[in-house]
Amino acid sequence: MYVMVCYKDIEAGIADYLSDNYSSAIEIGIGRNPDVAAALKERGVDVSAVDIRKYSDDYGIEFNCDDVYSPDLTLYADKEVIYSVRPGIEMIPSMISIADKVGSDLIVYHLGCEIYMDGGEIIDCGVILRKYC
Repeated sequence: MYVMVCYKDIEAGIADYLSDNYSSAIEIGIGRNPDVAAALKERGVDVSAVDIRKYSDDYGIEFNCDDVYSPDLTLYADKEVIYSVRPGIEMIPSMISIADKVGSDLIVYHLGCEIYMDGGEIIDCGVILRKYC
């Protein structure tokens, strides 16, 4: 039997996994969807977010504008995990580079069936995440 997972269930599953495994996190590409970051903050995770542009005045999350192709590594340096929800596949190499440079894990929830290279380590926490670093 096929059970359809609703959009907000995906965000909740990502937040569950991240909050169970990390105490500090930064989201790349928060865009107009602060649900995972807000859930992490609610659960006591030290969370911040970056995006190439600011979409909202205030999500209640520390936010900085940053470009993953020319990143300010100080924004990522003290985070245990860097994560992204449905990033463009072309962003993954830069995100891997950032995670490698600062010594953080990189967790990605891909759009559809996209993966980068070998797809990294598969994490099945009710939704499929990919751990690249």
